[in-house]
Amino acid sequence: MKDFIAVADYSAQEVQELLDLAVRLKKEFKAGGNPPLLQGKVMAMIFQKPSLRTRVSFDMAMRHLGGDALYLSPNEIGLGKRESIADVARVMEGYVDIIMARVFEHAHVVELGKWASVPVINGLSDYNHPCQAMADALTIYEKFGNLKGLNLTFVGDGNNVAVSLMHIGVLLGANFTLASPEGYDMNPQALEAGQKMAAKSGSKITLLRDAHEAVKGAHVIYTDTWTSMGQEEEAKIREKVFPPYQVNAGLVAEATKDVIVMHCLPAHRNHELTDEVADGPHSAIFPQAHNRLHAQKAVIARLMKVA
Repeated sequence: MKDFIAVADYSAQEVQELLDLAVRLKKEFKAGGNPPLLQGKVMAMIFQKPSLRTRVSFDMAMRHLGGDALYLSPNEIGLGKRESIADVARVMEGYVDIIMARVFEHAHVVELGKWASVPVINGLSDYNHPCQAMADALTIYEKFGNLKGLNLTFVGDGNNVAVSLMHIGVLLGANFTLASPEGYDMNPQALEAGQKMAAKSGSKITLLRDAHEAVKGAHVIYTDTWTSMGQEEEAKIREKVFPPYQVNAGLVAEATKDVIVMHCLPAHRNHELTDEVADGPHSAIFPQAHNRLHAQKAVIARLMKVA
């Protein structure tokens, strides 16, 4: 593994090994702290889009492993605008040991990986969100002990978070269902990749319009904001389209008794997710957020070849 750009780039064995490493590193941290595996190493964190969880979790992941992190704001680089991505990559490789980039266009992080000799991590792109997927899988794994045979249901926009959940789910043997309104379907390229993985693992992918039908038998109900960053002009339209896809107590009651509800955050409470559910007994949203830290430590350690 040179870079971590998309879940679909890796085998089930590689992803499972990452999960196992995340479990081990989390246990080590809880037992007193991780060893300084990355002492003297520095991560550059390139942000085109701001984020609470991505910035803090990556920064703290490097600190836990004995390294350091350098935050670079959108105004400092102007990735692909003020300077070519190829030039940025070749400059940065002489300064730092690993790069994390949170970008708008997936092609930007792919190009960073192409030109940089140091590892590159996708902290989010318009295509997928692989680090979130690792945290999601870790959270599900901790609850159920496995992903194989579980039913994962994503309710809402077939966006980048849905793509990564589908990919990591079917790769590890879970079934994936998407309930989305017409016009908000999943990227066809991502869906095709998921179907190929599902064919290998024996998983099933189901696409529905009805959220109530989608959550029947679900072990996991996952949702995300109706309007993501960069879609603000569509907000009024989306507010009219998505209310039938709200994850509320009534919808959760139609799933399995031990269902967990997940959200990548930030949540627009009482829109896609009600307070009653977000703060209720089925909610896993805060353990899920905390697992970003431990899952990303595993990704960093593996790319840096120290674990």
